[in-house]
Amino acid sequence: MADIEELQRRITAALERIGKGVDTLDAGTAAADPDEIASLAAQVETLEEQLSDERVTNEQLTERVKTLKQRLEQDEATVKSRIDAQSEATAQIDLELQRLRKVNEQLRENNRALREANEAGIADPHLINKAMSAELEALNAARAAEMAESRAIAVELEQLLDGAAPAATPTEEDA
Repeated sequence: MADIEELQRRITAALERIGKGVDTLDAGTAAADPDEIASLAAQVETLEEQLSDERVTNEQLTERVKTLKQRLEQDEATVKSRIDAQSEATAQIDLELQRLRKVNEQLRENNRALREANEAGIADPHLINKAMSAELEALNAARAAEMAESRAIAVELEQLLDGAAPAATPTEEDA
């Protein structure tokens, strides 16, 4: 933006010089000598070329700003979609973990009832061992699910941070 303001200042200064030159030409055309007129015409031509160059540069900078804004909007959309996808995945993992915890709680309750039945002399010790083994497996599965959840979150956060870092730093072309 500072470049655009500088270019506008330069264009305005060039236009003022052209205006002064034209006023001088108009006022002094009758009294001026041919060398002075030729000099002023050369100055006007030079100023018009400079003005044309500044306009081209201004248009190029305007296009670059538009391109950068579009790229920024695209990057923001990409990051937002990745965050939304991550939020959805995290919510799904949370639902699965809640289900797994509920199943584990039911399994623990069943094992407690089996132990009570065994104490009363009604249950088979082999069934209790199987129930305990199933409970241990459920606990291991819950632990594995929690670890998988942690890894999934860590990987996605890493990708988000790695993907956002290059977009935040300007390139030489942008500067």
